[in-house]
Amino acid sequence: MNRVKQCTSAAFFMVLSWSAAAHPHSFISLQSEPVVKDGLLSAFKMRWTMDEITSSDLLYDAGNAKPGSEVWKKLAAEVMANVLGQHYFSELWHNGQRVKFDNRPDGYGLERDGLQAVLTFTLPLATPQPVAGQTFTFSTFDPTYYVDMFYDKDSDFSLPAGLRAACKATVMTPKPNDKNALIRPVAG
Repeated sequence: MNRVKQCTSAAFFMVLSWSAAAHPHSFISLQSEPVVKDGLLSAFKMRWTMDEITSSDLLYDAGNAKPGSEVWKKLAAEVMANVLGQHYFSELWHNGQRVKFDNRPDGYGLERDGLQAVLTFTLPLATPQPVAGQTFTFSTFDPTYYVDMFYDKDSDFSLPAGLRAACKATVMTPKPNDKNALIRPVAG
C-alpha cells in the first residue's frame, strides 16, 4: 500500500462508453473501480445495472427467490457466460498495448434492485500492471451498439482511496453525430 501512496506521477484512466449510430435495445448503467495491490493494477470491480425492460426476463425467472439462492446463482452464471463470451465487453490499454483479461472472473453475482437486475463481478487482469507513472485507457462498450453501456455520473468510475491523491480518472462518453452515423433519417 505504501507504494501506491508514493505514486508521484498521475495515472490516467480514460473510461470510454462507446456510442455508435445504431440505436440500442438495452441499457446498462456502469460503476467501476480499479483494484490495486502493492502498486499493481490487478482487476476492476464492476457493477452493471440493467434497464427495467432488459431486467424483466431475469426478474421473472427469479420470481420470489431469496437473494443468493440457487435460482439467482444459476441466472448469474448464465449472464456471466454471455459477458465472458464478449470479453467482458471491455478493453484495457497500457502504453499502447492491449492488456488481456483472465478468462474467469474472481467472483460474480446477480441481484434485484427494485425493478432492475444488477450484475456484479470482478474483472481480473491476466497479468497485473504497474500503476506508478502510467497511463491506462479502460473502455466498456458493445461494438454493435445493441447495448448502450454508460456511466450515469463521472463519479461512477471511482479510484480506490489509496490512489485518489496521486492519480486521476477521466470519464469520456462519445456522442453519436452525423459524421459517425451509420443510420440516417431519410426524408420522405
